[in-house]
Amino acid sequence: MKNVLIIGSTGQIGSELTMELRRRYKGDIVAGYIPGAEPKGVLQESGPSVIVDITNAKQIAEAVSKYKIDTIYNLAALLSATAEAKPQLAWKIGVDGLFNVLEVAREQHCAVFTPSSIGVFGNNTPKDKTPQDTIRNPRTMYGVTKVSGELLSDYYFIRFGVDTRSVRFPGLISYTTPPGGGTTDYAVDIYYSAVRGQKFVCPIAAGTYMDMMYMPDALHAAIQLMEADPSRLVHRNSFNIASMSFDPEIIFKAIKKEVPSFEMEYKVDPLRQEIADSWPNSLDDTCAREEWDWKPRYDLGSMTQDMLSHLKEKLLK
Repeated sequence: MKNVLIIGSTGQIGSELTMELRRRYKGDIVAGYIPGAEPKGVLQESGPSVIVDITNAKQIAEAVSKYKIDTIYNLAALLSATAEAKPQLAWKIGVDGLFNVLEVAREQHCAVFTPSSIGVFGNNTPKDKTPQDTIRNPRTMYGVTKVSGELLSDYYFIRFGVDTRSVRFPGLISYTTPPGGGTTDYAVDIYYSAVRGQKFVCPIAAGTYMDMMYMPDALHAAIQLMEADPSRLVHRNSFNIASMSFDPEIIFKAIKKEVPSFEMEYKVDPLRQEIADSWPNSLDDTCAREEWDWKPRYDLGSMTQDMLSHLKEKLLK
């Protein structure tokens, strides 16, 4: 029996994580949402939901108390490109909001998962096989909030014993939720274009490698880490995890293998390119593999086949 609160349950990760948790656990798996982003369809029908604005500590505390929550998945955040356009809001949600969550967790004895990102790394970080423990000097507000979140989460574990854990997500690819303002979202958009029979206009330059991951692996990582034996965890906030690394040409060729008529051209977005250039080409996830047995299930080929199959069902009804 587990009682879990997912803050940001209707977002890219939250909508799928909430359903996966409901499949796995008995108990109340509570979908926290903000007005205007209410759960719909099966997400609404399959379990309880409650208004929880991460900037409102009282709402968080009331939800945790009412449902006797033991674990909080804090997924509220602005994605990278959106955060650059709204830096004040990015900080308010990503750092001030996390502080609210951690205070409630301290008072009501909850574990907390708050995802970090490859965005914590900057231009001075080793680009290939970026180590677990290395320089974190982002030059984006998104990255700054993620580094702050890692440090704040570690502080609450060391100072107050709050069971905080997190992973550094790479770009996430999913057929369920449309992209929402991330630098790596081109790797989702490209599949939609292929299924719709449209030429894809790529905003990221050829030769730009970034780590990516299929959403089922991301969900598995988040849950597996929260279930891991704490005595094995040398690191907590936050683990590198990796699955695949590619540039636009490589993913284009993988899709074209399945859809021979597919075409792509480039129209580089300077802001997204600048962000992408500051991120690693690939991550070293040895610590996650050693400390909690992390291992991805999908590579580019198997993900491409699965993405195209599901999007055809979704878009070509």
